Amino acid sequence: MRTRNRKSKITATGDFKKILKKQKYFLVGEHSAVQLCGWTKKSLLNGGECYKEKFYGIKSHECCQMSPWMKCQNKCLHCWRPIELDMKIDGKIEKPEELVENCIKAQKKLLTGFGGYKETDKKKYKEAQEPSQFAISLIGEPTLYPGLADFILELRKQGKTSFLVTNGLQPAALKKMQDGNCLPTQLYVSLLYPDEEMFRKITGNKEADSWKKYNETLELLKSLKTRTVIRMTLIKELNSDEKYLEKYAELIKKASPLFIEIKSYMAVGFSKNREGMGLKKMLFHEEIKNFSEKLLKFLRNYRFLDEKKESRVVLLGKDRERMMIKKEGI
Repeated sequence: MRTRNRKSKITATGDFKKILKKQKYFLVGEHSAVQLCGWTKKSLLNGGECYKEKFYGIKSHECCQMSPWMKCQNKCLHCWRPIELDMKIDGKIEKPEELVENCIKAQKKLLTGFGGYKETDKKKYKEAQEPSQFAISLIGEPTLYPGLADFILELRKQGKTSFLVTNGLQPAALKKMQDGNCLPTQLYVSLLYPDEEMFRKITGNKEADSWKKYNETLELLKSLKTRTVIRMTLIKELNSDEKYLEKYAELIKKASPLFIEIKSYMAVGFSKNREGMGLKKMLFHEEIKNFSEKLLKFLRNYRFLDEKKESRVVLLGKDRERMMIKKEGI
């Protein structure tokens, strides 16, 4: 099997799940996975919190980072997952209520070791046993999971908030969720490309209508009745050139999101071994902030809201008062 921009010798399709297990993923059924986020671990030890807690009030130690579908249409250069390997889903499709239950069980098992650490915050550890937030963004493309709408509804039924990150190639799935009143608490669409040429270069997607579908999602975003976010990941000397600012602004205006997160590519996982990637492609926080300030000149209705230097991320938005998520999830 030929690999794309890859230094690793891993080539066998059968190694996919084996690799995920080595990376401390807890596989749930045939198509889903849970992994403890680094910020969840830090929070349990009172060593810091995720930028989502600073920006939106989400508790890092109560967050379950998971994916309902480990396959994806893209093979993005910046992705930390083993995108060079094929992922086949042939078995049983988990029912949404079963998936929620099994993900919580997986989270508890992954947390077990922290119960014996004297440094662990015992109150947080107890609270973490029943996650109040699901970050649906771990691996793969969530909108490909047939039961996603009911999965979101089940989380809502249990009083849990949900952050869904999508590559934007399934506008019909988002429309269905809108029609069924089962959108997540906060919906993210990834934006790393100012135009179709860059889209093809970064994602490796060869489907003829994929760029068209992506733009359909951006158009749809402004009408969705939930909190919406455009997440920009900048890669040095690839998509971070200031010559793209106006093009990015036009795509953002098309979507009219409530917030814009602008962050640096991070050289972690498998991405750091790909040709042309690695530490040299990461931007410093001041570079991210400078890019954000220049982008704002093209976005009249947005302003600087917050930043987290450790995560190299800046938050832009329309309304500071709506940053913190309320109990009802809006």
